[in-house]
Amino acid sequence: MSGMGHREGGVQGQDLLQRREDVRQANFLELFVDLVLVFALAGVVSRVARDIVSEDVVVRWRSMAFLLVLSLPLMWLWITTAHITSWFDPRRRKIQWIVLASAFGLLVMASSLPYAFIGRGWAFVLPYVILQCGRPLILMPALRGHPLRQLYRRSVLWFAASAVIWFAGAAVSGSARAALWGAAVIVDFVAAQLRWPVPGMAGPPVSAWATDSRHHLPERYQQFLLIALGETVLAVGTTLTNQPVTTATAAGLVLAFLSTVLLWRIYFYRSGQVLAEAVAAAGNRDAAGLAIGTAHVVMVLGIVATAVGFEIVLKHPDGSPEPAWLVAILGGPALFLYGRIRLERVVFDRLSIRRVAAIAALAIAAVPLNFAPPLAAAVVAALVLLAVALADARHAAGRPPEAPSPAH
Repeated sequence: MSGMGHREGGVQGQDLLQRREDVRQANFLELFVDLVLVFALAGVVSRVARDIVSEDVVVRWRSMAFLLVLSLPLMWLWITTAHITSWFDPRRRKIQWIVLASAFGLLVMASSLPYAFIGRGWAFVLPYVILQCGRPLILMPALRGHPLRQLYRRSVLWFAASAVIWFAGAAVSGSARAALWGAAVIVDFVAAQLRWPVPGMAGPPVSAWATDSRHHLPERYQQFLLIALGETVLAVGTTLTNQPVTTATAAGLVLAFLSTVLLWRIYFYRSGQVLAEAVAAAGNRDAAGLAIGTAHVVMVLGIVATAVGFEIVLKHPDGSPEPAWLVAILGGPALFLYGRIRLERVVFDRLSIRRVAAIAALAIAAVPLNFAPPLAAAVVAALVLLAVALADARHAAGRPPEAPSPAH
């Protein structure tokens, strides 16, 4: 970002916003935030996996709703932190303190996950609300004359409004808390997609998901995917440590590792690999930023659900089939593939037929797998992912690397 367009921003604002090429990549503080997010997402998987094996069918299905309610605020806090470090110079002390505060807030939220709906609701809510409202207020004085100031002002108003719902949820417990927090999550995401509209206030010239000409934010989204995959490895390793080693659990470990590698391969071929170039070539970077951000949220949700499925397979490889278990084991990869379809639509402006066929195959396989143990479902999911990866490799064989061609 070059000048701010107005003199009144002063040296401080320009200093905070100025970035140089040698700091466009993630710095060590951002990587520290990533480590905390790995711990946080692993906590979500552990919390959901605990309920999804319950004998109560209501608790089993409710656990999938818990997955959304707990993981989305953590992801949104990470994404908003990534946007701050994309727009502002992360070498400045103020930005470094904001990043450290964000990491600490994520840590507190993660530590509350096992008891989020029964006792530690305030530990989950307060860091989230304080950071989402406080960080824009801290940055706004340095943004006079910059379009981000108006965007931040509107975001604070919306986060303050959703805070009422978050606090109301923390004041109750159980399913009522989950329902209120779910409503708050919807408000936060929908408002951001609409650029936090406020009656009587003109729309800001910059989007909440906007990306600039540098590669920093696309690279952060790539790391977002790797964080989720790292959480999957952590969850699988931790679960296997506490399980007796049998032929079935060993097979489950192999399938979990193979599936994780395949998810990585499918993401990076080729849309995830050329993400930065696609953003730079996009005619409408605001629209591209929104689509890319949404696609990554969907893919990470799919990876988290897949990790829950791995927990089930490792703990109950030969167990009786349960519909809620199939949602995690097959639905997780399907959700990931759907997000990957959305990403390819942005990067190459086309529909990925291979991934559509894979989702259809998973849906069809769910019918007979209702009568098979979880290990069989994991085998089918891995085979479908392998088929996609092999089809991608066949498509690329003998051809030069494909350049991004986003819509203009």
